[in-house]
Amino acid sequence: MGFNISSRRRFADLTEQEVLALAISSEEDDARIYRTFAQGLRAEYPASAAVFDEMAAEEDGHRQRLIDLHVSRFGGVIPLIRREHVAGFYARRPVWLTENLGLERIRDEARAMEHSAAEFYARAAARTSDAATRKLLGDLAAAEVGHEQHAEGLEADLLGPEVRDGEDKVARRQFILTWVQPGLAGLMDGSVSTLAPIFATAFATQNTWTTFLVGLAASVGAGISMGFTEAAHDDGVLSGRGSPFKRGLASGVMTALGGLGHALPYLIPDFWTATSIAMVVVFVELWAIAWIQNKFMETPFLRAALQVVVGGALVFAAGVLIGGG
Repeated sequence: MGFNISSRRRFADLTEQEVLALAISSEEDDARIYRTFAQGLRAEYPASAAVFDEMAAEEDGHRQRLIDLHVSRFGGVIPLIRREHVAGFYARRPVWLTENLGLERIRDEARAMEHSAAEFYARAAARTSDAATRKLLGDLAAAEVGHEQHAEGLEADLLGPEVRDGEDKVARRQFILTWVQPGLAGLMDGSVSTLAPIFATAFATQNTWTTFLVGLAASVGAGISMGFTEAAHDDGVLSGRGSPFKRGLASGVMTALGGLGHALPYLIPDFWTATSIAMVVVFVELWAIAWIQNKFMETPFLRAALQVVVGGALVFAAGVLIGGG
C-alpha cells in the first residue's frame, strides 16, 4: 500500500534520532541497489561489477558507523523510517526501472545517487538552526561526498583504460544487436516495402484520403508483423542478441514509422502537393537508412546509399507504373 503525500512527515519535523534512522535505512537501500547493479553486470562486465561490489561494501561500512552512533546517542532501538515516509526526501528508481539500463547509464545512475544524497544532506544542514542537528547533517553530507569520491577512485583502480574500453565495446555491440539491427531492418522494410502499395494507390485513384488509409493499413500491418517475427524467431539466449521484447519493439515501431513517413503527407487534400512532399520524405528516409548503416554497421556510406537508393527507386517506380497503368 502506497503512502499518501499528506501522511508523510516533513524532513524539518524529524528529530535527530529519526534523521539518523533515515540515514541508516537509506544506506541499506543504496547498498542493496549497488549489489543489484553488480549482479546484473557480472556476466558481461566483471570489472564494473567489482566496482559496485566495493561500493556496496562501503555503504555497509557507513551504515554500521551510523548504527554505532545511534546506539551511543539514542540506544539500540532504531525507529522504522524510510525515504517514502518523508516528504521531499530524495528518491531512488525502483529496481525494475534500473535493472535493464545500459552500462554507462548504470554508472551515471550510481554517480547521481551519491550526488543527490550529498546535496540533500547539505541543504538540510544549512536550513537547521539546531547546532547538534546541523553537525549531524553536515557529517552525513561529508560521508556521501566521500562515497562519490571513493566510487571515482574505485573506477580508476579497477577500470583501467583497456578494461573500460573493452567493456564499452561490449556495451556498444549489445546496443547494436538489441536495438540498432532490428530497428534498421524494420525501417528498411517499412520505408521500402510500402512504397509500391502507397504510390500505386496514389496514382491509380489520385484520392489522397484513400491513399492515406492504404498507407496507414500497410504501415501498421507491417509493423505488427515485423515486431512479432523479430520477437518470436530468436529468444536471444544463444545468439546474445538480447531481449526479444526489446528487439520486437524496435523492429515493429521502426517498420511502422518507415511506412507512415510517406503516408502522412496524403492527409493534405491536394494530390500533387501531397505526392511531392511524400517523395521528399522518401528521399530523407532512404538517406537516413544509409547514414545508420554507415554509423552503426560500418558499411561504407556510398555503398549503403547506392543499395538503399537503387532498391527504393525500383520499388517506387514499380508502384508508379502499376498505379499509373
